[in-house]
Formats: sequence, structure tokens, C-alpha cells
Amino acid sequence: MALNIKPLTDRVLVEPAAAEATTAAGIIIPDTAKEKPQRGTVVAVGNGKKDHAMTVKVGDIVLYGKYAGTELKYDGKDYLIMREDDILAII
Repeated sequence: MALNIKPLTDRVLVEPAAAEATTAAGIIIPDTAKEKPQRGTVVAVGNGKKDHAMTVKVGDIVLYGKYAGTELKYDGKDYLIMREDDILAII
């Protein structure tokens, strides 16, 4: 099923990665203590601005700031929509 959301201008739609459920030592982290993930997969990309082409493309795994973007729920899945400038790196 295709996603029917098309970001405008320099916006990017990101599906956040799942939060870690256990630590490296094997300790289970409760839901209330889990941190918000700071990486995700690009699902949709806007066309860019007049003088600036988009750097990221669909399928890229990206790192973004802790409070970047606006949370969005669509068809039962969580997404973030943010400006390309909020993306820190492509992994």
C-alpha cells in the first residue's frame, strides 16, 4: 500500500526507528523510561525549494535532532514531518 502523504517544498516524512527495549547488558527498559529515537527512515520527500535541491531521498536512514519535526499518526503508524534542515546526517 502506497503512502498518500506528499510533503511540500523542503519537508521530509520520516518513520522513526523503534525505541530500544533492552540495554546492552540485557536490562529491560520500561515504556516510561524509553527515550524517543533520533533516527528513522525517509518515507517521502518534497520537491525542494527554488534554489535548493533535496539531498535526502526515499529509503535513506537519517539522524535528526531530539525535538525535530512534528509528530503525525497515519493509518496506525507514527511519522515525523520535518524540514530537511532538521536532519543532521544520512547513515
